[in-house]
Amino acid sequence: MDWKEIFISNTDWESVFNIVFRTFFMFVIILLVLRFSGKRGVRQLSVYELAFILGLGSAAGDPMFQLDIPLIQSVLVFAVVLIFYKIITYLMSLNKKVEHILEGSPVYIIKDGKLLINQHEHQSLSQDEFFAELRIQKVRHLGQVEYALLEINGEVSILFYPEKEVRYGLPIYPHEYKRAENLQENQYYSCMQCGETVQLTADMPQCTSCGHKEWAVSLNIPVTP
Repeated sequence: MDWKEIFISNTDWESVFNIVFRTFFMFVIILLVLRFSGKRGVRQLSVYELAFILGLGSAAGDPMFQLDIPLIQSVLVFAVVLIFYKIITYLMSLNKKVEHILEGSPVYIIKDGKLLINQHEHQSLSQDEFFAELRIQKVRHLGQVEYALLEINGEVSILFYPEKEVRYGLPIYPHEYKRAENLQENQYYSCMQCGETVQLTADMPQCTSCGHKEWAVSLNIPVTP
């Protein structure tokens, strides 16, 4: 195996300098375009803005090492992409329908301590990922949560119940989120599918909300400060 051919080939010092300059130039252009776009961080990116970033990366990558591509062509691509971005942003500010089409809208995941299954199923966030987001925000069980929304940027916003209004709810920590083997009447259990929380009776073998048959022991612990 010819290692020199693999790593060096016909690269000379002129090519090295050319690549270094092109990389630095395109990096500066990327920073300038992002600065003019008004975005301040990755967590603020929506779907169409992520497409904008990927377009910039594609336009910047090739000219950095393909010496036969004039830099002016890449600058032109950047200018066109930035203009389209500004036009779309302006249209979104004028028409909410355009904004909803391009960015989507927040989705309620929890209401009154219960998972909204119909809205949750079509989202890309799995139950494990969603529970992880809740745990990061110090949620112990769903009875602490009045509302939870999945925002358009993928973050989860939570509105907690006041301490005195916390109710029994589905636990979300792995050692507590497990099937209760011996169900006892008049104790609180939560459906492991939708979070419906009830005092079980002898004639209630399955959840009346979603039909699921697995229950976890409910918790009633106030929100951790």
